[in-house]
Amino acid sequence: MPLLRSVTGPVRREGVEMRELERITARRSELDTLAEELAKQLAEVQAEREELVIAERVLKRLAEQDWAVQEAAAAAAPAATRVAGRAVLLIPHRGESPDEAALPADYRKILAIVRAADGPVQVRAVGEELGLEVTVRGKLEPLRAKMTKRADRGWLHKRPDGRFTARS
Repeated sequence: MPLLRSVTGPVRREGVEMRELERITARRSELDTLAEELAKQLAEVQAEREELVIAERVLKRLAEQDWAVQEAAAAAAPAATRVAGRAVLLIPHRGESPDEAALPADYRKILAIVRAADGPVQVRAVGEELGLEVTVRGKLEPLRAKMTKRADRGWLHKRPDGRFTARS
């Protein structure tokens, strides 16, 4: 009997060891496959992350450029302020390189009308072009003040006879 036990013991043990070895090999194969899939996913994630970093840099640069453009536009645009409790626009002085974009739209229209004229223009003629009631004196006085202000700031030239010409 003891001989029989010793023969069946190692056989049984070898069978168990073989099954365990097969399980280990199978599990290792599963883990190798999983590791390959995870490595592939990790590579995809890293590539997408790098793309997002680049996109973030581009968006920051665009935002900085937009901010610079907005600041430049704000600097060039006429500034609103309050005088005696009323909102007024500050009109910049005409520099060596005049930028008409710094003027409000209605002032640009006045400037264009004066430039389009053959010679010196009266306030009444500009008022007619703008569609104002020129027969009513009170309607022309605000226009006269705007044109005089343009002349004071160097955008127009006011002649002694009260007519205006464009500065070249």
